[in-house]
Amino acid sequence: MTLQQRTATPTLPRQAVYGQRPVHRPAMNGVRMAPSGMRQQPVAPMAQRPVAERPAPRPVSFLTVAEVAAIMRVSKMTVYRLVHGGEMSAVRVGRSFRVPETAVREYLSEARTDVA
Repeated sequence: MTLQQRTATPTLPRQAVYGQRPVHRPAMNGVRMAPSGMRQQPVAPMAQRPVAERPAPRPVSFLTVAEVAAIMRVSKMTVYRLVHGGEMSAVRVGRSFRVPETAVREYLSEARTDVA
């Protein structure tokens, strides 16, 4: 016994629930279903649509306070003291801090001491 295969039929807009707008879903064959009384519009394939240019990725990468503490092998409180004391630069994002990798490298290179 075999099951019948579905044919590609356009989907109908679903009925709106009170307080919602009706949703119009695209049909399978590339023709967008329009609300009643309107013409149907063909949909361009994805390859033909213009691609929005993205800005070049910036080489700056940010670390969390916990990641900085793990790299430096100190506690998170020590990193917070460095940030609040101005010894290490950081950016505040909401209620947390993000530290640029370059700031960690600069701090570690300046903090080195030569022992004879």
